[in-house]
Amino acid sequence: MAENKKSSISQASSYEEIGEFWDTADFTDHDNLKEPDVVFEIRDSIRIEAELLSNIEKIANAQGIGAETLINLWLQEKVQKLLPSA
Repeated sequence: MAENKKSSISQASSYEEIGEFWDTADFTDHDNLKEPDVVFEIRDSIRIEAELLSNIEKIANAQGIGAETLINLWLQEKVQKLLPSA
């Protein structure tokens, strides 16, 4: 542990002190139930033909953005046209 640094919960300044603290402490006493412990971002993958992806990457590079960003923008535009309430 870096010099003069303390663990946020135990306020210990060494790994040994942190271990001693957690030997007697219960995590649930320090858990904030109002905030999630982990936040997940759900992603999926879709196969795109190699030549099509290459062309998309060229367009994206010309616009100074990533291919994934460009694809998401295009899909959002298409969905808004087909589903005006979306």
